[in-house]
Amino acid sequence: MDFLFLVFVGKPLWLWLLFLGIVIALMVFDLGVLHKDDHELGVAESLKLSAFYIFIAILFGGYIWWAWQNGTLVTSDGTNPVAAYFQGYIIEKVLSIDNVFVISLIFGYFAIPRKYQYRALVWGIIGVIILRGIMIAIGAELISNYAWVTLVFAAFLAFTGVKMLVVPEGDTDVSKNPVVKLTAKYMNVTKDLHGQKFFVRQPHPTTGKLVLFATPLFVALIVINFADLIFAVDSVPAIFLITTDTFIVYTANIMAILGLRALYFALAALVHRFHYLKYALAVVLIFIGLKGFYSYFFGKFDPYLSLAITIGIIAAGIVYSLWKTRGDDDEHGTAIKAD
Repeated sequence: MDFLFLVFVGKPLWLWLLFLGIVIALMVFDLGVLHKDDHELGVAESLKLSAFYIFIAILFGGYIWWAWQNGTLVTSDGTNPVAAYFQGYIIEKVLSIDNVFVISLIFGYFAIPRKYQYRALVWGIIGVIILRGIMIAIGAELISNYAWVTLVFAAFLAFTGVKMLVVPEGDTDVSKNPVVKLTAKYMNVTKDLHGQKFFVRQPHPTTGKLVLFATPLFVALIVINFADLIFAVDSVPAIFLITTDTFIVYTANIMAILGLRALYFALAALVHRFHYLKYALAVVLIFIGLKGFYSYFFGKFDPYLSLAITIGIIAAGIVYSLWKTRGDDDEHGTAIKAD
């Protein structure tokens, strides 16, 4: 059992396996128990499931605090792991709200019924775990070898925040997505859904031989993961400016994304109520970018103060959005109804 104590990316192997075990257990419980039979996830059920995932994320944050207090967990850059984990978690969660709008457009384009959407999102977690891991590993390697990369991340985030404030949002056309075009060109794709199946065998229209076809559900899954990769371009640099500890960066990212899949069905109905939240998020990105410059030249910024400022800005954005859009449910026809 000595191999469990081997150091992998700055942390003992058992710690990584513990986290991945939690993620796998949650996915098995989610798909194998809670959603063994596909059904349409209502808003109330979505909120309850999301609360469960948030509770798990907080529990894991409690474990990080406990391990940090007894000296079991030490960050590679000396940052406070508790403040870094929760700040990263909150930022990733809020950044992902924009992703909800894109996901709903993708499902609409491929005409995926709501009862199959949740299963596709949960299976997408596997792709996210791999893709985020690759991006975070690359980022960590760059920062460990070239410290000035943090300045590039800081400038990028500040620029992104300013852009979000001044540049209007453009329309998202799923048909122009490069992944959609590539799959249509190089893959056999069925015109119709085949229940919850990602692949089916059916006769090729030219040869008549039975060949493997991807279903629209699988293509939607690939496009969603590609969209998540694009959104990660903002979120990964943001958390690297909070801490460069790979374990904290990765766990905060994955925990936030796990919960987002559950919250999607509530957010999809209420996303118009958070219209002004993007401006608060833009301010947060600018703040983190500027904090990155400060930390590089003058030393560490107080982690709890940074966490408090982040929470304060986002909370203000949420309250202002809900206040400005009060009564909009009647216009959109999306008022929450009990399941």
